[in-house]
Amino acid sequence: MTPSNPYAVYQKNKIMTASPAELTLMLYDGAIKFCNIALAGIEEKDIEKAHINIRKANNIIDELQSTLNHKYPVAKDFENVYEYIRDCLIEANMKKDPEVLNEALGHIRTMRDTWKEVMKANKVGTGGVVAG
Repeated sequence: MTPSNPYAVYQKNKIMTASPAELTLMLYDGAIKFCNIALAGIEEKDIEKAHINIRKANNIIDELQSTLNHKYPVAKDFENVYEYIRDCLIEANMKKDPEVLNEALGHIRTMRDTWKEVMKANKVGTGGVVAG
């Protein structure tokens, strides 16, 4: 069977072969992407586009929160930040408020950048420190 979309096959293989730490990074990147699309939707007054993409970002935050490994004390801190981000996303979605959405986006970027540092410090393939 010949794949009809080589990019889709590449993306699937990338996900299937990623370490838990790399998957976590991909989730952060996805949440950032969806927030940016939602911001464009708000700017364009495309309420549906904004809503759909804020929900996608929120679903990713839910997934990140559900995969926290609570044997590490720092997981509680991550959980608190995820709760705050989710609250911002919900408010941004209800009000279609770019300021609140940008606040959530800033926190997601900070979490992603922190995670990248964790990955560097732990040489990636060792599994997640908090998630996984």
